[in-house]
Amino acid sequence: MMIKKGLFVLLMLLVAVLTSCSSGPDYKISVSKPLYFQKDSASPFEIKITENNKPVKGLKISAELSMANMDHGTSSVKLTEGQEGTYLGKVKLSMDGKYQITFTIEKDGKKVEKTTDYTVKKADGVALINGEWIKKEDLQFYQLINKLQLAINRENARKTYSGQQLEEEMAYLDSQEKSAKDKNQLLTQIIRIRAMALLAEQKGHKANEDAIKNAINKDHTQYLQYDSTKKLIGEFGEAKFQTLEEKEYRYTILSNQVLSDLVEQAKKANPNVGTQEITYQAQQSFEDLLVSQINSLNIEIL
Repeated sequence: MMIKKGLFVLLMLLVAVLTSCSSGPDYKISVSKPLYFQKDSASPFEIKITENNKPVKGLKISAELSMANMDHGTSSVKLTEGQEGTYLGKVKLSMDGKYQITFTIEKDGKKVEKTTDYTVKKADGVALINGEWIKKEDLQFYQLINKLQLAINRENARKTYSGQQLEEEMAYLDSQEKSAKDKNQLLTQIIRIRAMALLAEQKGHKANEDAIKNAINKDHTQYLQYDSTKKLIGEFGEAKFQTLEEKEYRYTILSNQVLSDLVEQAKKANPNVGTQEITYQAQQSFEDLLVSQINSLNIEIL
């Protein structure tokens, strides 16, 4: 009789365990944006959680990342809720490679753990546009271009103004120095140009090699007029500057072709309107197109 009673208790416990397991949430976790390793920087980490193919909201989630085959410690991150079942955070990793990620998911006081394997790749830049990297050297190039323009403006200010007016102009240019090297502003500058360059290519435009050379030569003529600009290019490295120039001017020329199309459209639609108004209308249309184009692209900023 005691044996039967013991078996009955054991069976009841087994049923309880099986019932609790089967009634638990069946969360599906996917890394919704690629996680990249960035040296000395925290990387954006985004996941999406679904249950029965529907996004799950209102979860408390933390994650621990450890390398699968090496002992580099554990990286921990708390994720905050985004939209439609996405959860976001930033995590500082020791290196690229194969990782094991353990998620702790809590809802209504109940916790669930999920573990998955994930391969982290090394970041080849600071942002991606449709899979194409914007690299640190691209930011450095645009920062230099901004510095060159500020140096030219300072030279012209010294020739044009004097006294208090010169002091005010120089103070204004000095205030622009910080924004000229701000990473977010530089990224915005690059994304604008590349987004419209992609649109130009979609419309069948191409960057003519002669047009690229002419644009480079035109700007070089300006740069060679001043000791300050020549010094900046020398410090950056002339060979590096020329290589990046050819790549970036290609994007700029393509972007300008979109603007040229809009100018022509505005002229046809408004044959009796002056040049200034035509330019204004074209610029407004360009900005509208830019917003639409950026929304259509897959842009990831690390």
